[in-house]
Amino acid sequence: MSEGTSSCRESDRVTGEAYSETTVWMLAVRDQRDKVAFGRLFDHFAPRLKGVICRSGLPPAQAEDIVQDVMLTVWRKAHMFDPGRAQVSAWIYQIARNRQIDILRKEKRPVPEELKPVEDTEDDASQVVALEQETQALRAALKTLKPAQRDMVERAYLGELTHAEIRAETGLPLGTIKSRIRLGLEKLRHELKGTERK
Repeated sequence: MSEGTSSCRESDRVTGEAYSETTVWMLAVRDQRDKVAFGRLFDHFAPRLKGVICRSGLPPAQAEDIVQDVMLTVWRKAHMFDPGRAQVSAWIYQIARNRQIDILRKEKRPVPEELKPVEDTEDDASQVVALEQETQALRAALKTLKPAQRDMVERAYLGELTHAEIRAETGLPLGTIKSRIRLGLEKLRHELKGTERK
């Protein structure tokens, strides 16, 4: 695992920022085909993916099948992941959305609006561009936060840690963690709205 993380490509270091735990795992899968790291990715994302898929109206059994298929795709297409262009969660959820759309269309069921790509296309290049633009806007907004707020928001949403997990890592009280996240998100919403108006 540590061997895989040490061999990241130079292009992955352009931001000079520490990677989230999920990104470290994903890079180990991409560069070293690390099965332990993949297992951790699976354990982290599988229940989250199932919850999202079930909320779209698909039955739990079918959701589990989709999760298995999505994570297999993550393993097979790991070489396509670029942390400079998209967060791990955004990249994996995009794969899941595409798979859901495929299934709904095959079953001749309407595709919910929230699943439709911006241009209603499944072209990989278009998806990457859209993800890149979203990621750039988010990173720019994150840089406007106070360091303490930014750290909490990144842990909670980019690292996808629970409040309890953040407390275990930082030793901070839950009230402090929640307050910093709330204030950080309010600032982010303000900054991102300003970006949309430009």
